[in-house]
Amino acid sequence: MSVSTAAAARTICGELPVLGRDVTVPLVTGGEVAYAALDYAASAPALQRVWDDVAAYAPYYGSVHRGAGYLSQLSTDLFENARRTVAGFLDCRAQDQVVFTRSTTDSLNLLARALPAGCEIFVFETEHHAALLPWRDARVTVLDAPRTPRQAVETLERALADRDPYGPALVCVTGASNVTGELWPVRELAAAAHAHGVRIVLDAAQLAPHHPVSVRDLDVDWVAFSGHKLYAPFGSGVLAGRADWLAAAEPYLAGGGASRRVTRREDGGVDAEWHESAARHEAGSPNVIGAYSIASACKALTEAGWEALVAREQHLIARVRAGLAEVPEVRVLSLFGDDAPRVGVISFVVEGWNSSHFAAALSAEYGIGVRDGLFCAHPLVRTLLGGDPGAPGECGAPEAAPGERSLNAVRVSFGAGTPDEHVERFVDAVRELVRDGARWRYRTEDGRCVPVRDQV
Repeated sequence: MSVSTAAAARTICGELPVLGRDVTVPLVTGGEVAYAALDYAASAPALQRVWDDVAAYAPYYGSVHRGAGYLSQLSTDLFENARRTVAGFLDCRAQDQVVFTRSTTDSLNLLARALPAGCEIFVFETEHHAALLPWRDARVTVLDAPRTPRQAVETLERALADRDPYGPALVCVTGASNVTGELWPVRELAAAAHAHGVRIVLDAAQLAPHHPVSVRDLDVDWVAFSGHKLYAPFGSGVLAGRADWLAAAEPYLAGGGASRRVTRREDGGVDAEWHESAARHEAGSPNVIGAYSIASACKALTEAGWEALVAREQHLIARVRAGLAEVPEVRVLSLFGDDAPRVGVISFVVEGWNSSHFAAALSAEYGIGVRDGLFCAHPLVRTLLGGDPGAPGECGAPEAAPGERSLNAVRVSFGAGTPDEHVERFVDAVRELVRDGARWRYRTEDGRCVPVRDQV
């Protein structure tokens, strides 16, 4: 049996078919409308190609690496082929390992557990919490938010010049901001790190779904990303890169699959010999469907052609930014300025509006799904909004009642599955809400801004 890819989606001008395009949602003002999913930066919808491939494989699902039966052997082949597909998608070096994890967060926590003793970490305050927080057992230097790509490189170079040149060190940096969508100078940052004998890991969670990622070309030591942002929402992620630190570290999880041999000692204890391959950090029954779905998404994006995908996304970005620029009350958040290259992630605030109230109105009155809050990047959002980067806050939680200002923002994000109509409806809705106000009353309930259901 071979898993069929006959249902592979056709690409039309850089747009890929995704699930959910026909879903309708109720409006508080009456009637229903097709749901406009514009929260890709949180989780992108599944590609139709991915769903079809997973559905075709599901009857043949079996446990990997352990079974002599046909389905187990088939599943093992699919799992290991998925690893090779991901390595090709990332243009990995021959000696690199691809480890399947649960998410970008899981990948970076795995790497944090594999750091050599005394390792020093350098990370910008602009990072997502998944890249900012895992390094609890290391010496961490948090760098101020740069205002240009050149300043980012210069800031890192100054910090690395002051470090102990003989100890291990690691730089963690995003490829594309989950708040502003701006692309970071990864190749230049990697060159600066390596010039000082320091390694670098790339958080590609927001980059990989929008642009090709080449480990060789960017010259990064590791790359991490999530399936659920890459149109494969089946609970899997990837950490790919150099094997030495991973092979030298204790397994991320201890258990079956990670162990090569386990023996009893005379004193009654147990000794374990661990694998040195990627299996060392994949203990337990792996998420075969998750890994296979990521591989399917990698193939779909590659076959669609990055040139067409990027060109269409840039068209959508230009349309959204132009539409927001026509509304004086809207301020788009940016570190590097209007001319900075970016992916389809745009955050903004609206004068006179609480951001949670604005997002709630977009959903309840227009059927448009966006994100509001601090986007698990509290220091960055607070810096961009002129607040205290160290002030407390909750991801997505409003801090003021509807109509009151709060220190959070609205984020709209999109990608290869976004139809033009959804972008146009969003731009029109923003213009109408700012001009006419909400048509419904809202209240804060359980930390969220929600429409008052019993309104007459």
